Amino acid sequence: MTTALRLAACQFSATADWAANLQRLGLDARTAAERGAQVAVFPEAAMARFGSETAALGQALDGPFADGVRALAEETGLLIVAGMFTPSGDGRVRNTLLVSGAGVETRYDKIHLFDAFGSRESDVVAPGDALVTINAFGTTFGLATCFDLRFASQFSALGRLGAEVLLVPASWGEGPGKAEQWDLLVRARAMDAQAWLLACDQAWTPPAGTDPLGIGRSACIDPLGGVRARLAAGEGILLADVEPSLAADVRARVPVLSADA
Repeated sequence: MTTALRLAACQFSATADWAANLQRLGLDARTAAERGAQVAVFPEAAMARFGSETAALGQALDGPFADGVRALAEETGLLIVAGMFTPSGDGRVRNTLLVSGAGVETRYDKIHLFDAFGSRESDVVAPGDALVTINAFGTTFGLATCFDLRFASQFSALGRLGAEVLLVPASWGEGPGKAEQWDLLVRARAMDAQAWLLACDQAWTPPAGTDPLGIGRSACIDPLGGVRARLAAGEGILLADVEPSLAADVRARVPVLSADA
């Protein structure tokens, strides 16, 4: 049986300056570690916010932003998940989650791109094509990013791969009904995977055209869809204690993932 974990969702508003954003990650990561967290999740586009010439700002996974995140993970002992942009090789970038710390070093490239509500993420971002799970602290984690939340099958698949805790960085765009949709989707996707779900959004930022800049409302959801903790719109750190073994208990009592896909 896995033991309880303390998760941190570090909700802030990224700028176009990757070095300044990395400095902010450092402040929040150290605070999360001091408060007993083992996992710290930062938003999608934590390296540089959308609308900031992302193609030009993309960095390789051996570049200065990623190396800075690795150094923070080593310093604090945290498993850190942070959104960045990496070169795709076709003139665009990948919308990448860098995962580092606790003996883990991997990436997840966002599969479902935000071509909706007038935005065209695919113009500057190339899609990923692989689900990713990792193991740390005796727990299986699944990864997803923002617009992936609208695709239930991805979360059911992560549940079938054994994910007990889902980590979902986001930069959720503001608009009519968007906050309600976010609240609904994070709960629904936790239920689809029958897993804990920690969603970390960019803090609310004044809208700029169709760029998704964040509404806040980071949340921790249990495997039955219950909201265990939620932030408001502003910057802050959400701390949540989760029991990963609850996922197996829920799957045994409500065996939907074992049914034919």
